[in-house]
Amino acid sequence: MQLYALFDPVYGARKLEQHNLTPEQVDSFELSFLNHLFKVMDKSNFKITTDDEIEVALSAQYRLNLPIIVDESKLDKRLLTRYFTKYPKDNLPQFADKYIIFRRGIGIDHNTAFFYQAKLNTIILKTWRFFLKVTGLKRLLYGKSRKHCQNDSSQPVEISIEDEQDSLYVERIRIEKINLSIAKLLGKVTIQEPTFDRIIVVYRRKKTRHQNERGIHVKHFKNIPMADLEIVLPEKKNPSLTPMDWVKFLISAAIGLVTVVSSLSMPTADIRVIYAVLSAVIGYCIKTYFSFQSNLVAYQSLITQSVYEKQLDSGRGTLLHLCDEVIQQEVKEVIISFFILRECKKSTRQDLDLRCEQLIKEEFGESCNFDVDDAVRKLEKLRIVSKDSTGMYSCVDLKQANEIIGITTEEFVLKATKEDSC
Repeated sequence: MQLYALFDPVYGARKLEQHNLTPEQVDSFELSFLNHLFKVMDKSNFKITTDDEIEVALSAQYRLNLPIIVDESKLDKRLLTRYFTKYPKDNLPQFADKYIIFRRGIGIDHNTAFFYQAKLNTIILKTWRFFLKVTGLKRLLYGKSRKHCQNDSSQPVEISIEDEQDSLYVERIRIEKINLSIAKLLGKVTIQEPTFDRIIVVYRRKKTRHQNERGIHVKHFKNIPMADLEIVLPEKKNPSLTPMDWVKFLISAAIGLVTVVSSLSMPTADIRVIYAVLSAVIGYCIKTYFSFQSNLVAYQSLITQSVYEKQLDSGRGTLLHLCDEVIQQEVKEVIISFFILRECKKSTRQDLDLRCEQLIKEEFGESCNFDVDDAVRKLEKLRIVSKDSTGMYSCVDLKQANEIIGITTEEFVLKATKEDSC
């Protein structure tokens, strides 16, 4: 927290000026802060999102229907490049020099609506595929051994929560894979998308001519749909017309031009036909443009809503939240380990690990990789757990444990509060 005070985007510049630090000292403090931050993230069970996970997450669309990209010219590359040069890490994403996305936990998001446009697009797509298959054009256009580059969005999404555990599968329910009966076609349907339960993004803006940017941004989000991961990206460019929209424009213009030229070349050119063709082409282009504008408004509304509802905190607030989580997790590990040792009297480290994980699964319905080594080390440091010559661990009774640990800070505060009230 003391280090981050120097790099707070709001007050950090003033702090650096007050301390009158040299550029070399500031660089050293930057790396020290990031090193501490990455350790806290690791203790909080956050993982760096990999390229494979990003590809799986963005292989489908959910609420966002526009291509979102990052304006890399506004992001600093020096900070993270220096850090990963000094502290190398495996399997870093390709954007790791500009920003880092940490993720933790998997959830599910549901969206229920009529989705008329998506249903219509699905019917048109299925009809087109059927036509290609029946006529044999599919093999001619795509070839026999063509491999699809993109992941099938209907397949279960695989995200590895822990290297030692089985991967977690969450099914995507898309409009394209729903059997569109008459009832579903005319009524509401529910689609499903897996979510990242928690997302933290770390980045720095690029310095400008007028300001040497030293602030490090730490943004904290919750329940982000995987297909809409672009929501958390820093310095997003305002989306423009998609390549498909430009193709529609060009094809419409080409068809209109050919039709008009062919009509004018006829001996008896009908001005009404030319007018009708031009009206249809112009009308279609206007429809495409307004459809884009509608998607743009929906995008801006979704981004605004996400910042308001899904961003938990930023900067100092995020770090305080993480530090508190780490402390709580450390305490819970110790309590669970001590409880299991009290119940079974004696246990090996491996058996203690399994029993703790089993307890969490039975009582809370959660699967986790329990850090038994860290818990036992803390218990031994407190002198309430010991290991015999055979490698078996045992603990003292509860009363003796309380006497050994002594009065805690919280108990001091409660005692002082009671004395004041008396």
